[in-house]
Amino acid sequence: MVRYALTLAYEGSDYSGFARQKDPAIITVQEVLEQALATVLRLDIAPETVCAGRTDAGVHALAQVVSFELAGPALDARACGRIVRSLNAITPESMSVKLLQRTTEGFSARFDAQSREYRYYIANTIYPPIFSKNFAWHIPTQLDLDVMKNASQYLRGKHDFRSFCTSASAADDKNTVRELSMVEVFEQSHFGENLICIRIVGNAFLHSMVRIIVGTLVEIAAAKRGVDEIPSILNARKREAAGQTAPAHGLTLHKVEYLSSDILKQNN
Repeated sequence: MVRYALTLAYEGSDYSGFARQKDPAIITVQEVLEQALATVLRLDIAPETVCAGRTDAGVHALAQVVSFELAGPALDARACGRIVRSLNAITPESMSVKLLQRTTEGFSARFDAQSREYRYYIANTIYPPIFSKNFAWHIPTQLDLDVMKNASQYLRGKHDFRSFCTSASAADDKNTVRELSMVEVFEQSHFGENLICIRIVGNAFLHSMVRIIVGTLVEIAAAKRGVDEIPSILNARKREAAGQTAPAHGLTLHKVEYLSSDILKQNN
């Protein structure tokens, strides 16, 4: 068996998250992708895929990484390119397959990820956005960007993020300590529309952790909480101590990093 890594992007509005659901009527990224792989590769059973980050319903991805294995000799770069073109020909417009690469034996898109980068976008304007409406949370009331920047720095480093986990099953009796190497807030323009971008990079994330962090920072920036409340929220280790869960459509899985030795880029 030979293992591969596939990189794809998707607009999450059409999907009930990445992970396949028991109800066949529920459309997920994994289901659509695996069906397309089975069709292109002419397989009776679709290869089982493992993703770097199980995005929730409505969440987008710019560079989701998926690993799977296939029987037979390793595919070379030309064959991988043909498969990518064929997958893009049959998948929905809301999905874009970018790259297919051979990997080292035993590679897992989930467990071998060194870091994951998420970006959350906010349109903090009186008028609603047009070009970024599907990718940004519109908040018409004014937010203090400097306050948000200052508060975000309390989140950097290794902490117990139990207060920022929305799922009891993901928190109870489990390790909820995570390390964030980067939390930054900056302004960005998209087709002439000014957005606030919250960039968060970490080794791993709890269920809805980024969205709860964003919701909490928004409450602080709107003067509903103090700028120095983050430490007490972390110490509380209770979901009710943190702020609201930001809407899913503002969140994008931006990038996943791996050791270069895991990906055999030459595909010889």
